Amino acid sequence: MFGRPLPSTLSRDDGSVPHPRSRATILHADLDAFYASVEQRDKPSLRGKPVIVGGVGGRGVVATASYEARAHGVRSAMSTVEARARCPKAAFLAPRFEAYKAASNVVMGLLRELSPLVEPLSLDEAFVDLEAGNHDDLSDHGVRALALALKQKVHDRTELTLSVGVGTSKLVAKIASDLDKPDGLLVVGAGQETDLLRPLPVTRLPGVGPATATRLRSIGVTTIADLADLPEGDVVGALGRTHGRGLWLLAHAQDDRAVVAERESKSISVEDTFERDIADVTRLVGIVDTMSNRVVSRLRRAQLSGRTISIKVRLHDFTTLTRSATLPAPTDDARTVTRLARQLLGDVDVSGGVRLLGVGVSGLSDWTQGDLFATARTDAEALNPNTDTSPDDDGQPIYGTDAEQTRPASYAAGHDVEHELHGHGWVQGAGSGWVTVRFETRDTPRGRVRSFRIDDPQLKTAAPIV
Repeated sequence: MFGRPLPSTLSRDDGSVPHPRSRATILHADLDAFYASVEQRDKPSLRGKPVIVGGVGGRGVVATASYEARAHGVRSAMSTVEARARCPKAAFLAPRFEAYKAASNVVMGLLRELSPLVEPLSLDEAFVDLEAGNHDDLSDHGVRALALALKQKVHDRTELTLSVGVGTSKLVAKIASDLDKPDGLLVVGAGQETDLLRPLPVTRLPGVGPATATRLRSIGVTTIADLADLPEGDVVGALGRTHGRGLWLLAHAQDDRAVVAERESKSISVEDTFERDIADVTRLVGIVDTMSNRVVSRLRRAQLSGRTISIKVRLHDFTTLTRSATLPAPTDDARTVTRLARQLLGDVDVSGGVRLLGVGVSGLSDWTQGDLFATARTDAEALNPNTDTSPDDDGQPIYGTDAEQTRPASYAAGHDVEHELHGHGWVQGAGSGWVTVRFETRDTPRGRVRSFRIDDPQLKTAAPIV
């Protein structure tokens, strides 16, 4: 989804060169357009249509776009306003984290059947160390067979597609899975790494964002081959010792980072590196809001709370800043975390552009002093502020700006409901005292659409069918 900052472990002060493995045994698994794919799976009427999941309010940010929406130029971290302009007929849905977590748990369980050494990167992707598993054949052919079986199991259990890359290093495995999306499989055997990497644009390497790409272009580098063919000293001169040497080693496929299993968390955080630097403060505030709610969701799943809220900001010139604030007692309140994260962001000059942004909570505890903080809104409410919706002729949601203030916030577009007569359905839109529901599940045909008064006693919010 997003590039990741270059790990410092790839750049060694003693000048030694890291070496990848002698066979392709690191697997990278990545669920395709994960949030949007879950929505299309669970909503038959949206299959094959553009779906955009994220914050649907005025400051909303796209979390995931289906491939049908990507064809219109919609991308993750794009403002919802821009996404609507690019793809006005898309279904804009608030996230359903309970459904995504359930699907993720199934997939992570299947990965752990391959190996006890699994390193989750997010709900939808992870590295797997196949050498730590009990496998007789780890040749390229044997590894391909393992990956094919994994993909089939994931589809059988979740009805989702998985893209898989396997290589001698994390770098190669990650790039291999990205190159063959969606529903792809690419095994890059030992000795084939540079053949894979050299033709690719240098922006495929982790750590090469817009600012670094501009510097590299100034010395004639646009591809990984260009970078690899330069003397190391030229790259260090352009980018600095740590960053320059690290990228130069990656261009030569030199990466020996280990797959690291989950450890006990001392903090819970979310961060993303953007494809392009962002200087729009309104957009950055929207991203902070989304991240704050994701962090709170993870806190609650772990039955934890925290006292210290922090943000991490990497500027266009790679300067990395952190800001934090500590509360008198731990909280898992979404409003509190969001408010403080916004205040912390306001202390940073972002006018030159931001390439990485993160929100975290530390000082974790397994209790919350509830009387100090109001009850938090749901993720959907926080991601869907002041939104008025009504169905268009095709049954797709249309979003306005004048919210029906008495509408239950839980009637967010895309969320699950249950009607005493009509059964399980999902909200297509709500506003002006009405809520419109399409009654269907993943196991039914395309469902019928019905509208109800917002206070209809037979209509209730419901948990996703998982």
